[in-house]
Amino acid sequence: MNILFCSVGRRCELLKDFRRTLGEDLKIVVTDNSEVAPAMAFADKAYLVPLIKDPAYIPMILDICKKEKIDAVTTLIDPEIMLLAEHRKEFEALGVTVLAPYEETARLCFNKYEMYRFLVENQIDTVKTYGTYEEFLRDYEAGDISLPVFVKPRTGSGSVGARKVETLELLKQLTDADESLIIQEFMMGKDLDADVYVDTISRKPVAMFSKRKLSTTIGGANKTISFKDEALFAFIRKVLSLMQFCGPLDMDFFYQDGKYYLSEINPRFGGAYLHAYGAGVDFVKLIEENAAGRENTEDIGDYEEDVVMMMYDSVVIRKKSEIEASIARL
Repeated sequence: MNILFCSVGRRCELLKDFRRTLGEDLKIVVTDNSEVAPAMAFADKAYLVPLIKDPAYIPMILDICKKEKIDAVTTLIDPEIMLLAEHRKEFEALGVTVLAPYEETARLCFNKYEMYRFLVENQIDTVKTYGTYEEFLRDYEAGDISLPVFVKPRTGSGSVGARKVETLELLKQLTDADESLIIQEFMMGKDLDADVYVDTISRKPVAMFSKRKLSTTIGGANKTISFKDEALFAFIRKVLSLMQFCGPLDMDFFYQDGKYYLSEINPRFGGAYLHAYGAGVDFVKLIEENAAGRENTEDIGDYEEDVVMMMYDSVVIRKKSEIEASIARL
């Protein structure tokens, strides 16, 4: 299998996991807009590309797919997911499996307020969310929500701009300064997430791995412990039946007052997917099957509970000349 990871950044361990599963049967091709993206060091071929907003970006990615005979493509940043969704037919015309949701689903996942409205309309338990300060204030004065609350950009990623707010004065100040902010109920329950693989042929979830967050940093969890709950798996199935996903996704939840609440869905490999892989839930094999045109069978909950992941930092050391020489040219 030849796979293309767009905007590969720092995701070194993910590339290592792909190599562990497929060995020499795998060709890893990556792109980034920085020649010092560390994950480039773990690829068979690395391309320097412009920012995703550049008009030349998608034509360049399509050219890379042709040149490298790519079987599957994915991205590791949220803003690029919509791009892959919008150009799905162009990739599929080249025989490339697109590991990204369909357009409407991609749009919902990227806009947290629109996702909230969609979930409420479809009677899915989720975190109470407001699009404006005035909307929040009406419920606050009616006693339907209280402080503190949580604010974050409606189209943000990696927890950038997210913070707890304790007072109305600060909330008004923040939302006046940045109209992109949404206001969410501050959840006091357990913070959880799940890695899910949706088969690109059947469009059904075929693997799930759930974990409780023990510690988080900017951008996600860095210490987690695995658990299993059929009620959560059933809730995930219900949510996913309403949308059109393809490939890996990361789902965030809270467990409070005996119920699961969906927080958000990131339709890409989550940063803590490494835990799922280490516990034996191997999405790499599932991608290989789909890229070969074969449907995967459902195998949900096939892992041990109480397996702990403890994430740590590492480095890549290279000479500048070696980095420059390793960048492929179109």
